[in-house]
Amino acid sequence: MVAACATAPGSRGFFAAAPPPAQTQARLQAPPPQGIDAVLYGSPVAPLGAPVAIAAPMAYAATDEGPYTLDSGDRLRIVVFGQDGLTNSYFVDAGGNIDMPLIGSVPARAVTTNQLAGRIAEKLRQGYVREPHVAVEIEAYRPFFILGEVTQPGQYPYVANMSVETAVAIAGGFTPRAFRKTVTISRPLNGLVTRMTVPTTFPLRPGDTVNVQERWF
Repeated sequence: MVAACATAPGSRGFFAAAPPPAQTQARLQAPPPQGIDAVLYGSPVAPLGAPVAIAAPMAYAATDEGPYTLDSGDRLRIVVFGQDGLTNSYFVDAGGNIDMPLIGSVPARAVTTNQLAGRIAEKLRQGYVREPHVAVEIEAYRPFFILGEVTQPGQYPYVANMSVETAVAIAGGFTPRAFRKTVTISRPLNGLVTRMTVPTTFPLRPGDTVNVQERWF
């Protein structure tokens, strides 16, 4: 059983070839922020209608993500103490909800396991259980995706503490045309899609999309 709290260490943003405007140069004289220094661009893999973070070249943006939050595809083990009929495994569905007996649909997207436990307990207090005690743990994370210059691109189960290198190995390794120093990761973050260029040692999160680019020479 996997505890549902994860943070990712940072990666360094990259620089555009053209010189930035004077006001941008002034901002960049200060050292970049701690955490993930990611350049944000529109993501080609974002769902239709999803907002996308866009920033000017050479602008740093900190993306300290904090505790892991739930989304579609996560499988949860929910225990309601003393209520065997409610204790079970539940999937977060495509709408970002779980469906439980008695209380029906409970929103789970973008909340932590502790926050979801609080929501479930609040609903159970509404005439179902007098003093509910609820625990939520992650049984299995939502999958990650890997595209581009790997032998077997596609969707794969996420494994805790995996890196880009692990993802590439799971997908059969690099193709002969692959650029092997960095990859592009598209990651949902605070309602936006963040696109980052990172080294192959970078840790992945559930739901990430890894794109391995073709080398130019």
